[in-house]
Amino acid sequence: MNGFTRYVFRQLFVGMVMVTAGLTCIIWLSQSLRFVELIVNRGVGAGTFLYLTMLMLPNFLTVILPIALFCVVVFIYAKMITDRELVVMRAAGVSQFSLAKPALVLALLTIGVGYLLNLYLLPNSYRLFREMQWDIRYNYSHILLREGAFTNVATNITLYVRERAKDGQLRGILVHDQRDGKIPYTLMAAHGALVESDGSTRVVMYNGNRQSVDPKTNNLSILYFDRYSFDLGKRSGVADDRHREPRERSMDELFDIENATDVPKQDIGKYVMEVHKRLTSPLLAMSFTLIALASLITGSFSRRMQTQRILVSIFLMVGLQGSALGIENVTAKNLSLIPIMYVHAVLPGALAFWYMLSQGHARVKPAPRQVAYG
Repeated sequence: MNGFTRYVFRQLFVGMVMVTAGLTCIIWLSQSLRFVELIVNRGVGAGTFLYLTMLMLPNFLTVILPIALFCVVVFIYAKMITDRELVVMRAAGVSQFSLAKPALVLALLTIGVGYLLNLYLLPNSYRLFREMQWDIRYNYSHILLREGAFTNVATNITLYVRERAKDGQLRGILVHDQRDGKIPYTLMAAHGALVESDGSTRVVMYNGNRQSVDPKTNNLSILYFDRYSFDLGKRSGVADDRHREPRERSMDELFDIENATDVPKQDIGKYVMEVHKRLTSPLLAMSFTLIALASLITGSFSRRMQTQRILVSIFLMVGLQGSALGIENVTAKNLSLIPIMYVHAVLPGALAFWYMLSQGHARVKPAPRQVAYG
């Protein structure tokens, strides 16, 4: 890289990092608010909550990176036009491609990061996110983390735990069972533990008693025990019941999706579309960059036309992003339209690149010569 390329690339790279971080924080905060109920209702700790929401970041970054790159290219090149830096470089004979080179290099790096996210990080992180979310919602052990609260863990079963020790031991256990409408009973124990096996959950209690009242005589019956196992019933929502979405499947699984036994035939189109979406979406970074460059560095560098060019580039970028979403929805229903996804990802960038180079002959108009009259 020459001095000019390094200078512009450094500004673009720093701006890219800052814009990406800002957009990621905003989207992460807005999306993480949806999972606050996991803390309130499920007793999930702050560390688990943070880890769960961090697993969503690769899903955000695949969309954020191309948009952040576009914003940075528009801002930096518009600033250089305002500061007359590009005017000087063009007057010095720098070619159109050389002016665009720093942004194109950063676009290639962004495409590489996009493929890393789409092909590896996204399916793995989203799979872990879904498994963790499913486990929190349906696993009794997370419900029992709610110390000092009465919880309806099943139909007509109320459970209370005074304290949960660091080693997983439950202290101060109370269970009220009303499944037998005629003779409900209450269990109390000094301590115990939660045991899960084969989809069922049991609370093993020690040093307690079982109390019931005869509805006919109103006599209290107390049975003391050293050890008692209370069956909470078969747990619904076990991992085998969870349907795996297209985003959490690896590329190998998606390429062989027609042989998958857990995917309905009518949904195969969504999984096939996901393969091509992962292959085409990173290319939008280059198209967005070329649209921004074609709008800003072609023709003469006029401040009066700069705002108009920025608005045109934004309009084209938003239209390209919106049409990408529409094409994905249509392609999932009609797989014969898959080639359109590749044309849509490549053709706008190719046209913008051709237009940018075709305007390379434009030069800065020389200032009118001042003539002195004696």
